[in-house]
Amino acid sequence: MQPCDLVKTRELAFNLTPPGQAERALRLLEGLEGLSVSPLAERVLQVRYHLCEYTLEGLESALTAQGFHLDGSVLWRIKRALAYYCEGVQRRNVAANPPDIKSQAFIQTYEQHLHGDRDETPEEWRSYK
Repeated sequence: MQPCDLVKTRELAFNLTPPGQAERALRLLEGLEGLSVSPLAERVLQVRYHLCEYTLEGLESALTAQGFHLDGSVLWRIKRALAYYCEGVQRRNVAANPPDIKSQAFIQTYEQHLHGDRDETPEEWRSYK
């Protein structure tokens, strides 16, 4: 697996109440194209998606809007926050503009020039006392 892989495998954890949330969410999410869903535990679903199509934050906010209650424990909130941040940064990096060739040429030309203090005074005048 590559460190910059755009296919993500994440977990959705649901609260204990109301019961049966994971099964209902499984049926709901199975209908989405480009998203694979499988049950991982009684209250946990595993989702696999391409980052250009879905994000964990988008999936969870859609489920919350449909009345589902996600697990609110500290561990799951930390996992969510980290995934939201990483996916956001990765999506911004994928959408980054290609490098400007004109500025790259200027940079290369600038790097080849001598830099520093340039004094046009002749050497014999500098040592005059």
